[in-house]
Formats: sequence, C-alpha cells, structure tokens
Amino acid sequence: MSSVKNKFRNRKTSSLQNIFSYDKYWAECYGVAKYLPHTLAEMEALGWDSCDIVLVTGDAYVDHPSFGMALIGRLLESQGFRVGIIDQPDWHSSEPFKILGKPNLFFGVTAGNMDSMINRYTADRKLRHDDAYTPDDLGGKRPDRAVAVYTQRCKEAWSDVPVVIGGIEASLRRIAHYDYWSDKVRRSVLVDSKADLLVFGNGERQITEIAHRLSRGEAIEKLDNIRGTAFKVSHQQKNWMEIDSSRVDRPGKVDAVVSPYVMTEQSDCSVKHSQDINDQGEVAIPLKSIVKTLDRERSVIRLPSYEKVKSDAVLYAHASRVLHMETNPGNARALVQRHGDKDIWLNPPPYPLTTEEFDELFELPYTRLPHTDYQNKKMPAYEMIRFSINIMRGCFGGCTFTL
Repeated sequence: MSSVKNKFRNRKTSSLQNIFSYDKYWAECYGVAKYLPHTLAEMEALGWDSCDIVLVTGDAYVDHPSFGMALIGRLLESQGFRVGIIDQPDWHSSEPFKILGKPNLFFGVTAGNMDSMINRYTADRKLRHDDAYTPDDLGGKRPDRAVAVYTQRCKEAWSDVPVVIGGIEASLRRIAHYDYWSDKVRRSVLVDSKADLLVFGNGERQITEIAHRLSRGEAIEKLDNIRGTAFKVSHQQKNWMEIDSSRVDRPGKVDAVVSPYVMTEQSDCSVKHSQDINDQGEVAIPLKSIVKTLDRERSVIRLPSYEKVKSDAVLYAHASRVLHMETNPGNARALVQRHGDKDIWLNPPPYPLTTEEFDELFELPYTRLPHTDYQNKKMPAYEMIRFSINIMRGCFGGCTFTL
C-alpha cells in the first residue's frame, strides 16, 4: 500500500503549478473587499466600473470557506480579479442576472452546496418548504435544476459571455445520468444548460487556470486540456487513442434484485462468474490485459452514447461503472460520450491541492459571516458550522458526490 501511495504522490504532482504562483491580474490594485459585492452600489463603493467574473449561486452569500462560492470567489480575488456574487437571483427573467453589469471574463454558475432537486424535494417527491442555505430557512428561493436555469438566464442577459458551471449538481450530472425526479435518463447538464465549460470535483486548480487563460485572451473553446473539466466537441480530438469501454469492463447481465425474505441454497463457489464466460461458454481472457500497455496519458475511453444508455439498463450500469473506475487522478483516463451529433469530453480528474495550498486557501480574508444584508436572519447551514473547523473534504463514508 505504501508503494502505491508513493507512486501517486510522486506522479507529476511535484511539477504542478501552485495555484497561488500565477502572476496576478492587473485589477489587484483595487485591493481586497470586505464582502464580495452582490449589489451595484457595493461594486461602485469599491471603485469598480465592472466585474471581471460574476459568480451565480443558489445559496445565500455567506463569506465562509464552507460555502463553495465564497471559497471560489476569494480564491479568484486573491489572483487579482474583481469578483461579484449574484446569490439566489429571481430566475423568472434575465434582469436579476444583469445587476452587476456585464462580466469581462465569464459567469461562474452553481446550484449551491446541495443539488437543487434534493434541496427542493423529499425522497417522496414532495416539495420542501425549508432551505438551510436561505435566510430564515425559507424554501423556494432556487429553481429546479438550478444549474441549467441559471445558465440559460446568464446567456439571455449576455449571450457573448462564457458560462462555466460547477459544484455538486454539475459534477454529478456531467454525463448521461438517471434522474430520480423524472424517472428517466437525462442528458449531460452541459447539453441541457448550453454552458461552455463544466468544472467537476474540487475546482480550485481548474477555475484558477480558466480565469488566467481567459484574461490573456484565449477563447473558451481552446480550453480543452484542463484536468477536471468537461466540454462539448463536434469532431474527434487529434492524437488520442480511443478505447471502446467494453474493452475496459465487459457489459454483463443485470440480475434481478433478490427479495431479502426468500430462503436460497448456498451457492456453489466453483461456478464461474458470468462475466468470465464468453458467448460460446468459454472462459474469456481478462480484457484489462489487452489495454494495459497503452499510453494512458493519451487514451480516451468511449462510453455508450446517451441514446443507448437511456433505453438499455445494462449499458447504463456499464457506463456508470466505467466512470467510477476512472476517478483516481493518479491513473484516470479521459472519457467521451456521444449526445446526438456532439461528444461530451471529460478530461481526467484534477490533482488534489497540497497541504500548503490548502492552508493558504483557507487563510484568505473571509469574514466568516453571512453578508450584512442577512445578519439579522437565521441561516441553519451557517449556524451549524459557524464555530467549526474544516478538517476534510468530501465524505469519509465513501459517498460519490465529490466525483
């Protein structure tokens, strides 16, 4: 185990650029804001004539690193960018998305710290009337499938401004996925939202590189080589070795769920597993051995298309399994999945931050308080963490929401 850990630790991580080592953007001369502005008056009080980046979130603005938009906002501020936040906008028109003016570089969109559908509905699909991320715990302050709705409103407001989506909702919906609420397989959120770029997993490395490259005049379409991002392409990427996903993990029969009340005889361990038997009844050669010598850095695994997985439970389970198999940043390969006439391309996951980067990230000048507009109102999510210390990321129980 120690050799595996050392191999991962040494694999390119020593050559990664520290997220705080970029040359700062010229707007650093404006200094640090007490709160990132969320109104035009606050922006003008800082002496700004525009924002470089506007972040849109389904949560109320709490300037604390436990809240994703505050953390990303303060990180981008530390890079010299002027960052504004539009929190819990009225999504019924594009006007609230114009409140801070046209951003110079891009919109960053997230549903918030929770998937908006989980936030809005119970497991019985009944509407919730509370929201821990809203002042006074009021429900109804964000739309269903908030990432797609917010992105569409941003596009309506300023059609020529790139939109980068991220957070838990975008991460979990980056390929064709089963949607419990509609009981069907939906397309990637990139297709439904018409966003330009998707950031998945922990987003600090990606968003820092995206901001600096856009500030240097690169087109959003050219940002196709950043780990931890997904994007749409209409043509095959050059210089990549494409591997059919069935060469990595063979799709197999999905057995019906056995009732826990049925008594069954003990199984015979000498019987071969169905995945080890080919169509002729012969023991199959392990498929992983076929592709183990290929260059993983230039290999991309093609998943079954959206059109196939939406109507085939076996292929859906297979695609989901391959996605989860390729989530270790130390050895994961790129993935691609067809949606109609376009491919959704997923680069490998980002490398984790170093201890030094984490320390500097959490030492940024957060007030660690809700915005002053909310301080007379209770916010359950803030009350829970106000005296807490972050000691980890993700879930120690192995949940998959940080993939």
